[in-house]
Amino acid sequence: MTSRRRRLIAGIVTVCASVTSPLAVVSNAVADSAVATVVQAADTGGRFPVYLVKSPSMNREVGLQVIRAADNSVPRPTLYLLNGAGGGEDQASWANQTDIAKFFADKNVNVVIPIGGKLSYYTDWKNDDPVLGRNKWATFLTKELPPLVNETLGASGENALVGISMAGTSALALAESAPGLYKAVGSFSGCAETSTPQGREYVKLVVETRGNGNTENMWGPDSSPEWVANDPVVNAEKLRGTTLYISSGTGIPGAHDIPSDPRFKPGDELALVNQVVVGGLIESAANGCTQRLAVRLKELNIPATFDFRKTGSHSWGYWQDDLHNAWPTIATSLGVK
Repeated sequence: MTSRRRRLIAGIVTVCASVTSPLAVVSNAVADSAVATVVQAADTGGRFPVYLVKSPSMNREVGLQVIRAADNSVPRPTLYLLNGAGGGEDQASWANQTDIAKFFADKNVNVVIPIGGKLSYYTDWKNDDPVLGRNKWATFLTKELPPLVNETLGASGENALVGISMAGTSALALAESAPGLYKAVGSFSGCAETSTPQGREYVKLVVETRGNGNTENMWGPDSSPEWVANDPVVNAEKLRGTTLYISSGTGIPGAHDIPSDPRFKPGDELALVNQVVVGGLIESAANGCTQRLAVRLKELNIPATFDFRKTGSHSWGYWQDDLHNAWPTIATSLGVK
């Protein structure tokens, strides 16, 4: 591990340790300001600053891990990377599981990774949840955060968004909720449906089974229009004009589902079995949703790049590959050379 990589991870750990538990900050009062503010900043090594910012809508502090553009002498665009169900609060994160520090070392784009949003679907919840707290992530990510990032980093105001797993769904829904905010969107192994019986069960599996949250606090009962309003397939027309890169695997074991994959160490046999069996089932389900999104976009004559991998579980090795493969498409949309 390089010293640069160590500094990057150390900065993220520092931020995560500083972020107050959602349950401790839930309040019925919302701050008057509509823009997030920096409450703490730490220089973790030149191009890798870490920020703690205050979200008015959630009345909580959110960590941001940043990779500055290789050359920031002029305003550069911003790529937002969303973590999966753990929200980057655990080891299953872009920083800990991929080579983003090395990959973006020579690229003229600012990379911003929010730390938080565990099991929230990065959406605006109707009600505060006794377990998961106050979640107004759509407001934070699309309205409060971009102006702050543009000002703090001297960014150009041109954005792209990438999410994996739970956040793969969110990336599409966020783009639909804020047309024009993101020039490009990447969705890796996300289920693009929320209002079908399969889509609702997928959401509940994440929020209720994994997180003990209540989806009625998120979007209301199953009959609520919020489930439809947040369904990327139903609202696919709103993706017109956005560059799209969407991927999923079949769940059949592939190149990263073997003991020789560098993510596995001696003694990790149980983790490998879990990735192959559980991760395979989850990826197979996500693949079905993604196939239906492809059909819908084709019906609407909305162009999109789909990478339907013939193998692969629901795991980070494939998402790192996806980011590498998607980058040329995203870079072109952002005008990054």
